[in-house]
Amino acid sequence: MPESQEIDYEKLKFKSGLEVHQQLDSRKLFCNCPSVLRKDEPDFLVSRKLHTVPGETREIDIAAEYQSLLKKEFVYQGYGGTTCLVELDEEPPREINKEALETAIHISLMLNCEIRTITQIMRKTVLDGSNTSGFQRTVLIGENGWIETKNGRVGIRYVYLEEDAARIIEKQTNKEIYRLDRLGIPLIEIVTEPDVKNAEHAKEVAL
Repeated sequence: MPESQEIDYEKLKFKSGLEVHQQLDSRKLFCNCPSVLRKDEPDFLVSRKLHTVPGETREIDIAAEYQSLLKKEFVYQGYGGTTCLVELDEEPPREINKEALETAIHISLMLNCEIRTITQIMRKTVLDGSNTSGFQRTVLIGENGWIETKNGRVGIRYVYLEEDAARIIEKQTNKEIYRLDRLGIPLIEIVTEPDVKNAEHAKEVAL
């Protein structure tokens, strides 16, 4: 790009943060299944539709109600050796993967975060069919951290440990097909403060 066309980030008053995700090389987060992405033909299919139920406030979520009215079918592909009832939402989740938890703590400490001494596993509602349970499990590990960069200090707002979503295979008008091999793989989510100053700085922070 010619110099005359370069973006003046200061004039734009540019301000940005990043949200970075990284899978961990470990078994799945809430069961003993291996974290293996499969290319072979699935052993079985499970078909489901979204049904709305009242939440803790005894009210039905408006977005969930709208999605249920679309009558969309979600088809999940599974494997006999690497898919269990936890991923199918037919069995409660097991105790959190201790190896993944320790890794998340180590990463939080490397990012100068304060470690939550007491925390809990939260459930974030998911309406796109990428999770068989209709929500994603996530837990806050660290917060209020920072890293040093060439352009100054960048704050680390949160570090989460969460389960990855099912892998989309095909989207049709009224049907979506997902594969359960990726669902439940441990995922680190790092959220920075809006301290990124320009595109090169964003690349540096991400790396």
